[in-house]
Amino acid sequence: MPASGGYPAEVLSRFAAALLEAAGTPPDNANLVAEALVDADIEGLASHGLLQLPMYLERIERGSVDPTAKGEIVVDVGARLTLDAQNGLGHVTAERACEIAITRAAEYGVAIVAVRNAFHVGAAGRFARRIALAGKIGIVMANTRPMLPAPGGAEAVVGNNPLAIAVPTGGEPIVLDLAMSAGAMGKVRLAASKGEPIPEGWAQTAEGLPTRDAAEAIKGVLLPAAGAKGFGLAVMVDLLAGGLSGGGIGAKVQPLYGDLSRPYGSANLVMAIEIEGMRPLAEYEAAAAGFAERIRQSKTAPGTTPIRLPGDRAAEARKRFGGNCALAAETLRLLHTHAGRLGVAIPEALGG
Repeated sequence: MPASGGYPAEVLSRFAAALLEAAGTPPDNANLVAEALVDADIEGLASHGLLQLPMYLERIERGSVDPTAKGEIVVDVGARLTLDAQNGLGHVTAERACEIAITRAAEYGVAIVAVRNAFHVGAAGRFARRIALAGKIGIVMANTRPMLPAPGGAEAVVGNNPLAIAVPTGGEPIVLDLAMSAGAMGKVRLAASKGEPIPEGWAQTAEGLPTRDAAEAIKGVLLPAAGAKGFGLAVMVDLLAGGLSGGGIGAKVQPLYGDLSRPYGSANLVMAIEIEGMRPLAEYEAAAAGFAERIRQSKTAPGTTPIRLPGDRAAEARKRFGGNCALAAETLRLLHTHAGRLGVAIPEALGG
């Protein structure tokens, strides 16, 4: 049974890392991925949290993910690089892309790292925020298998292709992180695992009919956020991430939960923009922080909640964090199953 308020995050992180190590992941890679997954759960982004770990472990077992890979630079022309992720764990190769982008932006003023043969990176905002905390503007995007129809269509032709932009403020960065669908597929899968309906306007069945059934949505198509605008942005993310990296575009990206023996084949684009040199960093941060505060203090409509900026919800969750985080019973059950397969002891705090 869970502890009051959830399970101890430190125990979850150690357990996740132990599972990954038992599956053949080097300790540094295992700890990085485990921390990222648990951080997502802490921030209330369960769709990008430990929910994904059973699939990661199965993909490692079936050979479509190489847990030892860290990526290889295959194109290097100063401010522009291409990283072949070699089907490594997505958090690992995205972290490396961020490190490269931060270093090169300090040298050249801007850096673009295109990543091909990539795996699921979780929340793109994590990596854009990482760049912003280094005092730079971070832009991170990734493509997925086709999930969205063109306006008026009933066939998935483009992914929900997340985009994140983060700017420094001298404190907590402002972090925009969105997928181009009305609702992220991870949230649809989370609803399906809980047997809950999804909001109206999120999806259509395979026959093109509106649905609130999460299972039918997974078999059908997601709808673009803001209609043609979201669809157009999704197309451009595919062409930027997949196109510049020489990686997969559209249907060349495989279903994340499809044939787990086939590499995912996603592509990422990581950008860092050096602020210093265009204007003093402290001056930019003060302007961003002041603008953010003005928005937060703006007049609210009757009956609405306090105004938030992009990234505020996750930042507030990190501040409230008391050591425990929630975990769906089905996710814990699957992790127990993998622990039995891999010979990993289940901690007492997690039902062992």
